[in-house]
Amino acid sequence: MSKREVEIAVISDVHLGTYGCHAKELLKYLKSIKPKMLVLNGDIIDIWQFSKRYWPETHMKVVRKLMKFVVEGVPVYYLTGNHDELLRKFADMHMGAFHLQNKLVVELDGKKAWFFHGDIFDVTMQHSKWLAKLGAVGYDTLILINSFVNWFLALIGKEKMSFSKRIKARFKDAVKFINSFENTAAELALEKGYEYVVCGHIHQPEMRTIRTADGEVTYLNSGDWVENLTALEYYDQSWKVFKYEQKDFQKDEVEEGELSDGEDLHSKLDVNTLLQKIKLEIA
Repeated sequence: MSKREVEIAVISDVHLGTYGCHAKELLKYLKSIKPKMLVLNGDIIDIWQFSKRYWPETHMKVVRKLMKFVVEGVPVYYLTGNHDELLRKFADMHMGAFHLQNKLVVELDGKKAWFFHGDIFDVTMQHSKWLAKLGAVGYDTLILINSFVNWFLALIGKEKMSFSKRIKARFKDAVKFINSFENTAAELALEKGYEYVVCGHIHQPEMRTIRTADGEVTYLNSGDWVENLTALEYYDQSWKVFKYEQKDFQKDEVEEGELSDGEDLHSKLDVNTLLQKIKLEIA
């Protein structure tokens, strides 16, 4: 498959290290693009639920692919989220093409885009973090059960379903929270003079114009790689939401234990090359 050139690719809420993460599909997506910039908008590695007992080879391959972008000189911005908030103590760290930050502002064809994860708008995160962590465990369990159910539905030729989407759709408070999240992000972006505001956190892919008395702003959300399998792409002076579809990709070439892109699975993808490049950049 030929690589698609995009100016900016944005992914968030990958949750590497959890059972719900679709690392295999994400890796195929990353292999299909040639970005000039890659933004990892939070919750890439799920430090909250990280366990040494569960770290499949496909999850490691995603990390190696991200490292490969850095080695190739592609600017990679890792913006911290709530599930990887432990990294916030190292924010504003720059090593070669890799940048660890809490937020990012980029000018795109004369318009300013503001990137951040978005957990600052979550009241539960701010005041009841223990409840948020409990909810994260419950969500991961729900996704795990859902995957078994979908496996059975596929076996008998039935359409797959999403438990969490059905729950969100049935509870008005969930819909109200999403709307409030989007409007708050837009209002704050307008106050700061930004034309685009790009978030993650709520696992809800979106691209829409929000109008207020103070003006209008384009709100974007990259969704997640747990349920929606979506990303944001910017090219030809416009944004679009990318949705992963199995039919659009060739036969899976990243099964565990297989080689990919000439990579030696027993190596760590030229870590020495990466470190050497970082040293040269810093020097």
